[in-house]
Amino acid sequence: MSLKSRTAVVTGSTSGIGLAIARALAAEGAHVVINGFGEPAAVERERASIEREFGVKAVYSGADMTKPAEIAQMIADAEKSLGSVDVLVNNAGVQHVAPVEEFPVEKWDQIIAINLSAAFHAIRAAVPGMKARRWGRIINTASAHALVASPYKSAYVAAKHGIAGLTKTIALEVATHGITVNAICPGYVWTPLVERQIPDTAKARGISEAEVKEKVLLAGQPTKEFVTVDEVAAYAVFLASDAGRSITGAMATIDGGWTAE
Repeated sequence: MSLKSRTAVVTGSTSGIGLAIARALAAEGAHVVINGFGEPAAVERERASIEREFGVKAVYSGADMTKPAEIAQMIADAEKSLGSVDVLVNNAGVQHVAPVEEFPVEKWDQIIAINLSAAFHAIRAAVPGMKARRWGRIINTASAHALVASPYKSAYVAAKHGIAGLTKTIALEVATHGITVNAICPGYVWTPLVERQIPDTAKARGISEAEVKEKVLLAGQPTKEFVTVDEVAAYAVFLASDAGRSITGAMATIDGGWTAE
């Protein structure tokens, strides 16, 4: 499943799922653009380690996913410096947990901007080059919450359902251009994002943090195990490979059986 000579842009990739995907694509020979916030020295360590370990070019973009102009510039810069954007992974995401009547308006706006609108802006910028080359892979990190809902996550669930619709729509638009568009829908993956929402969920539900893990996070996953970032990354590599060329418009679940119930 070599991706040698391909170039991938992975948003929200300085940690968690995004970093695992960027590293997995690099391991298959793709040059990568990583993006996200973080302590500069830590980000540089990750960027440099990708180049050193996999023998590819790795570039960091600090584009803010709430700013359409910066997203478009990130794609343009990647095409200029690396020659193309062949694989686009829209992975950037944030979360907030609260009852709807207490949900901060600014948190709603932020989550919709980063988890949904950013994917639109990146796709809009990347598709012309993919069409010109007649090859492209667009992979949106959605969630089981693109298919089902959970309480206290109105913005996140709305954004991820939006990603599902965006994925299907663009897949139909570009189906004859050698471009596939899919959404990976993980269940609960043990990442900093999940870890950080545990205290808020405990507060919202009036239960302990241990009970949040057992009775909330893993309650809906029949395996009773967290999905790993490496499992999600391997899924992304498959969808980006030539073996995934006939898979498009799919909601690719990796959720321990959650949405089977």
